[in-house]
Amino acid sequence: MNMKKRVLSGIRATGRLHLGNYLGAIKGMLELQDNPDYENLYMVADLHTLTTPYDVEELRKNRREVIIDYLSAGLDPEKSILFQQADNPYHLELAYLFSSVMTVAKMQHLPTFKEKVKQHPENVTMALLNYPVLMAADILIYKADSVPVGLDQEPHVEVAREIARRMNQDYGTNFPEPKRFKTEGQYVPSLLGEGKMSKSVEGSFINLVDDLETIKAKIAKAPTDTGSIGGEIPKEGGVANLFTLLKLIGSDEVYNKFILDYRDKKIRYSEMKEILSDAIYKELQPIQEKRKYFETHPEIVGEIIAEGNKKAIAIARETVEEVKKKMGLL
Repeated sequence: MNMKKRVLSGIRATGRLHLGNYLGAIKGMLELQDNPDYENLYMVADLHTLTTPYDVEELRKNRREVIIDYLSAGLDPEKSILFQQADNPYHLELAYLFSSVMTVAKMQHLPTFKEKVKQHPENVTMALLNYPVLMAADILIYKADSVPVGLDQEPHVEVAREIARRMNQDYGTNFPEPKRFKTEGQYVPSLLGEGKMSKSVEGSFINLVDDLETIKAKIAKAPTDTGSIGGEIPKEGGVANLFTLLKLIGSDEVYNKFILDYRDKKIRYSEMKEILSDAIYKELQPIQEKRKYFETHPEIVGEIIAEGNKKAIAIARETVEEVKKKMGLL
């Protein structure tokens, strides 16, 4: 009997991974894969990509690119199951079964749904409305009890908990109520001065493949307040974001130096940006080196995906059969 706790997380296939994904999700994944108490499953959430407008050829390419990014960042197929969501048909089957215990009203009231409606008013699809139900299926199909995702995904994890409770009450299933596994970088700020780093907001993010010059150019454009300096660090805005990034990626010593410089009104933002750019590049260099290896060995990537899909499907099939029996479908 497998007594390990299971962990599931995924990243949408909407483009190359960026620093926000790395600090917000992947660092948590790496921490968990080295913990012997956990069995880890990390997927490319390609089905979730269909919830907003996308390019078919881009998706085809990105499904593989995300796996390469995972491998480059240090996820190890010997320790974690890496797979593509769309290759496992049981996710969609379980999502449909789960949709029978979740109301439309609940889905429409989620802050993430409202936000996407504003972003894409012409594309409010059933897939978008069902996104959290599919996410609940992604998690619960593996009976995962920890989900290392960003702070903005908390409402979706709550939906998964609610579905687990409903299924357990109504049908006598034994789903755990999953919790969000908090990572230090659970909120990585945008380079534009407000909001979080996001693939859908141009200029807000640093790609894992960016070279030093690109990073410097992006950080140089990050806004700094023109107002007064001195006293406490501002809670929001460009300066606050630079300090948050420095705390996530730099040393405590450097971070504390700039805090004092700010208080003493002698901070030089150009110097701070230079040091921050170097620290980011230093963190990304080993990832970029590893990426070169996987880009030049496509057959190894193909084998890892095939093996990961096979393992994920075997676990998922068992759960769906169990649910169908309990619901009177088998």
